[in-house]
Amino acid sequence: MLTRRHFIATGAALFSQPLVSGVALAAPTSPPSMWDRWDAQITPANYDPATTNPWGFHPRFLPQMVQANAGLTVGDVHVDAVARYLYHIREGGMAMRYGVAIAKGNLYEPGTYTIKVKKKWPTWTPTPAMIEREPDKYAQYEEGMNAGPSNPLGSRALYLFDGNRDTFLRIHGSPSPKSIGGRASSGCVRMVMAHINGLYDQVTVGATAHLHPTEDTITASA
Repeated sequence: MLTRRHFIATGAALFSQPLVSGVALAAPTSPPSMWDRWDAQITPANYDPATTNPWGFHPRFLPQMVQANAGLTVGDVHVDAVARYLYHIREGGMAMRYGVAIAKGNLYEPGTYTIKVKKKWPTWTPTPAMIEREPDKYAQYEEGMNAGPSNPLGSRALYLFDGNRDTFLRIHGSPSPKSIGGRASSGCVRMVMAHINGLYDQVTVGATAHLHPTEDTITASA
């Protein structure tokens, strides 16, 4: 389904090199020479995914291997928007479970998507719709933001597509780990950066991501 987000963002994509006084602005950068240093910076000392929690959220949001529901496809990702969990389905009827934050208000878009792109330390540009909603927060980054630990997409990002259309939805690391368990983003699914670093290597391009409905949607449909 084509959304308003799609039409606004597609129009903006036609002008990929903004001009100021006739000079093309430099695109945001992500130097690979910095990636290992940044990974070390966002990974807690003596990191153990199952127990390390300097962020102070509920321990249930720490990565755990759990029993998966029957009949799920190995390699798929499922986001339980009610419990705020992401499941990556593994062999043997198991799944690795992570805590997440989802979009605030009506910005969460449940559906079935394909992960067509994976990026380490991605750059970020807010969509025109985001700038329109919150210009004081996003307009300063309309030409893009360099990668790094303070970038909103964090250390890793999985890009969600509907067919060949980029939905501009992402599953990504976040520099705001205390938001995990809540509703905080402008449409994406957030994870702790140290957690998504572990997930990233397990997810293959072409895998399916299922974003299940929120409690609001379930209540309304009932």
